[in-house]
Amino acid sequence: MDPDPKEIKQILADLRGFDKDKRRTAVMKLGMVGGEQAVRALIMTVRNDHEDLITRGRAAMMLGKLRDIRAVDPLIQALDAPGFKTPVYAAEALGKIGDPRAIDPLLAALNSNNDTFRRAAVEALKKLGYAMEQT
Repeated sequence: MDPDPKEIKQILADLRGFDKDKRRTAVMKLGMVGGEQAVRALIMTVRNDHEDLITRGRAAMMLGKLRDIRAVDPLIQALDAPGFKTPVYAAEALGKIGDPRAIDPLLAALNSNNDTFRRAAVEALKKLGYAMEQT
């Protein structure tokens, strides 16, 4: 079932607004309603270097929930995003989507100093069927 166009229009308006809390809520709503416009808006949000870090992180998380293959490249780029949550959620989302293009960037993420990010990358690699060697 397609999302209600009026509902999507309001959510997208909130996403474009100046209110950070409304944008944070909007990305979560987009992930819940899904659909073409939601995926496109979430991809734009995760790519937006000027967006609030929490909003970007939530956009990455919701892209993982929607599992749309078009999100793979933006999520790979988000592995290098500033902050803490966006790279972690991007790694988790890449594991959920399951596209093998994510394997090399996720392997590179294993060199991170951030334990949570490394664990997310390991889990995503497992979901992608990559056999982790024990060290």
